[in-house]
Amino acid sequence: MQNGFIKVASAIPSVKVANCQYNLQQIESLVATAEGKGVEIIVFPELSVTGYTCQDLFRQQLLLEQAELSVMKLLDFTRSLDIICIIGIPVISGDLLLNCAAVIQKGSILGVVPKTFLPNYNEFYEKRWFASSQDLKPTEIRYAGTKIQLTATPKVFRTYDGVCFGVEICEDVWAPVPPSNNLAMAGAEIIFNLSASDELIGKHAYLETLLSQQSARTITGYVYSSCGFGESTQDVVYGGNAIICENGQMIESGERFSLKPQMVVSQIDVEKLRNERRANSTYSNAQRGFIADFIDTMPAEQHDFKLERYIDPLPFIPDSSDMGDSCSEIFSIQVMGLAKRLVHTGCKTVVVGISGGLDSTLALLVCVKTFDKLGLSRKGIVGVTMPGFGTTDRTHDNAVSLMDSLGITQKEINISASVKQHFLDIEHDINVHDVTYENSQARERTQILMDLSNKLGGLVIGTGDLSELALGWATYNGDHMSMYGVNCSIPKTLIKYMVRHVAVNEVDGTARETLLDIIDTPISPELIPADENGNIAQKTEDLVGPYELHDFFLYHFLRFGYRPAKLFMLAKKAFDGSSEAVAAYDDDTIKHWLREFLRRFFNQQFKRSCLPDGPKVGSVSLSPRGDWRMPTDADSTLWLQEVDML
Repeated sequence: MQNGFIKVASAIPSVKVANCQYNLQQIESLVATAEGKGVEIIVFPELSVTGYTCQDLFRQQLLLEQAELSVMKLLDFTRSLDIICIIGIPVISGDLLLNCAAVIQKGSILGVVPKTFLPNYNEFYEKRWFASSQDLKPTEIRYAGTKIQLTATPKVFRTYDGVCFGVEICEDVWAPVPPSNNLAMAGAEIIFNLSASDELIGKHAYLETLLSQQSARTITGYVYSSCGFGESTQDVVYGGNAIICENGQMIESGERFSLKPQMVVSQIDVEKLRNERRANSTYSNAQRGFIADFIDTMPAEQHDFKLERYIDPLPFIPDSSDMGDSCSEIFSIQVMGLAKRLVHTGCKTVVVGISGGLDSTLALLVCVKTFDKLGLSRKGIVGVTMPGFGTTDRTHDNAVSLMDSLGITQKEINISASVKQHFLDIEHDINVHDVTYENSQARERTQILMDLSNKLGGLVIGTGDLSELALGWATYNGDHMSMYGVNCSIPKTLIKYMVRHVAVNEVDGTARETLLDIIDTPISPELIPADENGNIAQKTEDLVGPYELHDFFLYHFLRFGYRPAKLFMLAKKAFDGSSEAVAAYDDDTIKHWLREFLRRFFNQQFKRSCLPDGPKVGSVSLSPRGDWRMPTDADSTLWLQEVDML
């Protein structure tokens, strides 16, 4: 394991039924390939040495002895290799024949795991040949020249650098209480499954769901290898499934129905799994009382690390296939949150500052959907435009056009005169465009909204988003404050997709054109006067950095507790230019904005410590009453020092 990642493989060799010599050659070939790729653990299908479909040939002593001889040859083959191999073998224990997995490294059998649940229904007849581990009494046997303790006690294998893994076999995972439950509770972080699952219509989709759910339930990596071409097709067909899951997500899969051997390789983020387990108090409580025999593997040489797995540059964005449903669900959460607040307070009026930007647009759309759901007139939504020194015609016109098309009540209050008077009162030079110049405008707008809501008996709806809260890109007691913040858990990168969803699917004509132009407008607080051409001069991303980078840092920093070095490594992979969805950034740029993100995140906690209420939408939230509790005066030195050392 390096940088929290361990490289694993699911291998599906070609098979000749009952031809152990041929099967051994196929296994050795894939093991050699995997070793060359730096794979640390590789798993093969169930009974991969003999083939799964030998049927009554499993009663033939010759086959069983040849299988053992093949294992001896494999031990010799792996003697100088670091890779850990998990193969399927039949093992005799006294009067029992067991369907087993053997864990092998550097010429030694580290342990043998017998199958627990034997299918004996429909096309399966395993109890005709094999006994369950539940029938096994603790026994010492000699197999392939090695003394082995065979027991039904769960076994957890521990690599030299501390990664713990367990093994179960095929039907085990289909059981109501799979052995992997116990293995995970005892400490296994990765489960390897040797399988022989035949193909039926609809079964594959169920299998993918089953494995994903099991990896999610146990917070593990799950590596599955099921036999393929070469197994007998006398009555059923084996398509060959190689699947690697990580905590509910399938991160890699192979080609089904391939006529050739295949090997699927991926890197499982063990550090992420450990963080998820530590953060989940239910998981911590559930593991009480579970025990296993721990078996240590042998030291292995460290290879040069290269991050190979795909890293999503937009972790907050749903898959395109789920985009519509996800956007609808997010809106529903926001709407339900605001609806409850309106019903509880008895308010039938809301006040929203409309700037013509993304955040206020999304907040307004949420208000409209909420009022429609409650059966309230949209005229109870009071949209207020408050032009100031930096307001451009583009944003102002979009704000007015949007309110017109949605049929809400409009007000326009120019703040220039009142802010100028305020400058006179506090003796501030209007030509000095500093933080006082900017924040005075933001606080004036908030004062107007608050006082107007008092006058109308309504609620001020906050528009600030998750990205702004992380960076502190809000004026304290200005736009930072509201009576209910509907966008507080939605990052800037996601807001664009949500507004586009409405533009494309729910409106047409002028409303669609306005929403699409809002999406294309540069993000800006418009607190500095426009340039000589009347265009936005103050662009947020020029000042604080690209939101796609900051949202990436935010997600991994909060969700998994990654240190700066790992954030940097992941960002380099995610923004290397291979994705058309985001810009490419060089190492210096990523490092610069990573440092800025961490600096601002620590320094701006005081704003997050007194946030107004708002609904949690995704797995990352900064509510001081819920997901994120951090001292306002925490020191960022450790994090910034690590960035400087990159």
